[in-house]
Amino acid sequence: MYIRVCGKRTYMYKIARCTSNDVAELHALVNMAYRGPESKEGWTSEADLIEGLRINQDYLRVLLLQPNVVLLKCTIDDQLAGCVSLEMVHFTCHLGMLSVMPVLQNLGIGKLLVDASGKVARSLGCKQIQITVISVRTELIEWYKRLGFQDTGERQPFPVKDQTFGTPRQVLEFLIMQKPLTHENLR
Repeated sequence: MYIRVCGKRTYMYKIARCTSNDVAELHALVNMAYRGPESKEGWTSEADLIEGLRINQDYLRVLLLQPNVVLLKCTIDDQLAGCVSLEMVHFTCHLGMLSVMPVLQNLGIGKLLVDASGKVARSLGCKQIQITVISVRTELIEWYKRLGFQDTGERQPFPVKDQTFGTPRQVLEFLIMQKPLTHENLR
C-alpha cells in the first residue's frame, strides 16, 4: 500500500495482479487512456495518431492466460486507476500497455506502476526492462528517460496489417528503450 497527499486529498494506492475478473474494467481503462475523447483529458493520448481501439477484451483474456505475462493494476481507494503488462522473455521484461485514467494522470501512478514492474521483473530473474514507444511521442520518451530508460537505437515499424492495436493515421515506428534492473534503480 502506498499513500500520497496531493493538495487537500490523500490517496491510498494499492498495486495487485490482475485477474480475469478485471477484464471489463481494464478494457475500458486502456482504451480511455489511449484513444477517444476521454484520452485527451490526459497527456498520453494517441487519438491523433491511431484510430480504433487500443485493445479488446479477447486479447486481454489471452494475455491473462500466458504463463510469462503478468498484468498489474493500481487502485486508489479500491477504484481502478492504472495498469501495466509485463511479458518475460529470457532475461528481459517487456513492459507494455501502461495506462492511467486520464483525469488521474500527473499523480505519480505511472511511475508507481513502472517501479512495481521493475520489482516484479527482478523477482522473476529479469536483468532489464524494455519498452516500445511511438517515436513521435517525444514527451513520453522524455518521461521514460527521467525514469532511467535509454534509447537502444533500435526501431520497429508499427504493425499496419494487424488491427489488434488500431489503425495508424500516419506512418509510425516504435523506438525501443531499455533500463537495467539493478538494486540501485529499484526504489
